[in-house]
Amino acid sequence: MRPLHHASKTFGDDLAAFCRGALVPREIAESVAAILADVRARGDEAVGYYAAKFDGAKLRGRDFPVPPALVAAAVKRLPAAEMRALKAAHESIADFHRHALPENWMAKNKQGAQVGEKFDPIRRVGLYIPGGQVPLVSTVLMTATLAKIAGCPQIAAFTPSNSDGKVADGVLAALHLVGVTEIYRIGGVQAIGAMAFGTTTIAPVDKIFGPGNAYVCEAKRQVFGTVGIDSLPGPSEVMIIADETANVAFIAADLLAQAEHGSGREKVFLVATSADVIARVASEIRTQLQLITRSEKTQRVLEEGFLAIEAASLAQAADIANYVAPEHLELVVAEPAVKKLIDAITTAGAIMIGNHTPTALGDFVAGPSHVLPTARAARFSSGLRVADFLRRTSIIRYDKPSVKKAEPIVAAFAAMEKLDAHGRSVRIRT
Repeated sequence: MRPLHHASKTFGDDLAAFCRGALVPREIAESVAAILADVRARGDEAVGYYAAKFDGAKLRGRDFPVPPALVAAAVKRLPAAEMRALKAAHESIADFHRHALPENWMAKNKQGAQVGEKFDPIRRVGLYIPGGQVPLVSTVLMTATLAKIAGCPQIAAFTPSNSDGKVADGVLAALHLVGVTEIYRIGGVQAIGAMAFGTTTIAPVDKIFGPGNAYVCEAKRQVFGTVGIDSLPGPSEVMIIADETANVAFIAADLLAQAEHGSGREKVFLVATSADVIARVASEIRTQLQLITRSEKTQRVLEEGFLAIEAASLAQAADIANYVAPEHLELVVAEPAVKKLIDAITTAGAIMIGNHTPTALGDFVAGPSHVLPTARAARFSSGLRVADFLRRTSIIRYDKPSVKKAEPIVAAFAAMEKLDAHGRSVRIRT
């Protein structure tokens, strides 16, 4: 844990330096660029090469798709309790995002013309589902459910396999539940390259969705423009703002929950209004660390990526949150202060309120997607929503009377911008 006190003369610089630690180092960017170039040039051959190199899986192009029989077998093997959990979470996620489905609309503008918008599903989307040691089954529901609600006609899911070419049963069962049938056992940068550029086996997508490690996140950044991307959701982050009313055992558990992802690039922040709260949380972390299975990897995150800040006030805590722009933000403060903090903090990916709302509820079952911006990207982007799977097209229709009303306005702009043909194209219709 790194302590930081509000009275420090270097407070701002120290906070900025800690946050810069989430930026992608040059060596990762260069490695990603090389892999993407190779996938673009050699297609399936390169994808198979990197699957063997990084996952130990010996796969050729014909092996990339997961056969329906393997999906059916995974569904059959999944314990009934786990399938019930998938269905319950899916229901909550679907209910939440149906409320956010935008509708087409038309209206009249000031000149009497018809204007409006229509929304169409993106034709082919690619979903990245992290796998490996931590198969993120919930990410299937947090992405594919939205794509289905939006009506995307083609949904391709990509997730890494183990060295035997197997994908976690939970991931396959979740994809089956949502209705995704195009599944590839490919992960990492090579999966992003295959989605962006296409191969003999894999058709390119129009937009890529889903979280990933630092390499996957950087790969998404580098292919943006060739395809669309949802955002840059990389290694997990949480910030907890706490006062004396906070249950320190709960706070310690929530910090450990995010640190246990264990890539080493996670960031966890505790912002408290007293040194006593920080000390008691630190003590609880030491105790609870002995109770979790991924303690070694979690310990590494706590040593390198845990910043404990003693703030002068909750107002300063809000300023800190707005600078950091955390992926997950927990507000564990006395009730009168909650609304003020919610109003003041404008850059968090998701906000959890009170002693009984751990981030894990948002990760799995609350309803909003857990695909959220990280590494300060929440300053300019938001969490995944159903509208991200839709294209918006504006519609304009003038008739002769409305053109006549608009012509003087267009004429003025044409004169200011020295584009006389623009003005004439409207004037000729009056």
